[in-house]
Amino acid sequence: MNNFFFNLIDRSKPVFFLIAGPCVIENYETTYLIAEHLKKVTRLLDIPFIFKASFDKANRTSIQSFRGPGFDDGLSILNAIKKDLNIPILSDIHLPDQAEKAAKVLDIIQIPAFLCRQTDLILAACNTGKPVNIKKGQFLSPIECRNILNKAKESNNTNICITERGSSFGYNNLVVDFRSIPIIKNLGVPVVFDATHSVQLPGGAIDSSAGERQFVPTLSKAAIAAGADGLFIETHPDPEKALCDGPNSLQLNEIQNFLSSLMAIKKAVG
Repeated sequence: MNNFFFNLIDRSKPVFFLIAGPCVIENYETTYLIAEHLKKVTRLLDIPFIFKASFDKANRTSIQSFRGPGFDDGLSILNAIKKDLNIPILSDIHLPDQAEKAAKVLDIIQIPAFLCRQTDLILAACNTGKPVNIKKGQFLSPIECRNILNKAKESNNTNICITERGSSFGYNNLVVDFRSIPIIKNLGVPVVFDATHSVQLPGGAIDSSAGERQFVPTLSKAAIAAGADGLFIETHPDPEKALCDGPNSLQLNEIQNFLSSLMAIKKAVG
């Protein structure tokens, strides 16, 4: 199968691709700083890189939570960064009628985990012809991703990947079952591991989500060893001051050492 995400990986070398950026666009300056740093690091390490930032966080815990600049302003910021840095851009859409306009800016469209069963949304994203990253819902078993992929196939778009981000059993926690990586890969698509959302504690701070970023390296190492094709990471220059998902975001200046350790594991497992 000709798949955009598989094609990111040079099979002559043990490498994974990286989807990374801030949880949400806070402003142009911070978003650009993060993108520029990630581009430098991934170029140095020779890791295929896709920059990620959300223009709207529509599923925040509290009505008072920061959501981002919105659809039009967010796409404008992403388009400027894409042109300035010459990097591929990924962001998530929430409504079917956002797909066509978003596709004019985005290189990859993402379906949020809570919306992964929304048939019209999946079809709208896939019908743009753009590569689509679908995040597996916290409420789905790995094998149920087959149903998601069957919907995507109706559009004849083969550029699909699935992102694992843990399963919820309630009580403000997520659990990762690493069997999901080979199970989903056996469905014929690349699998990305969402290292930072997997340590999120949904609603753990009562009016916002908490997180345990200290476990990101441990889970990431396990995912790479289990055969993940890509890694999804949210990062920020000052996670404690991030406007969204700071507790599970990695410190930006720690990314290079973090990725280097994962590359050593990828090389070891082949």
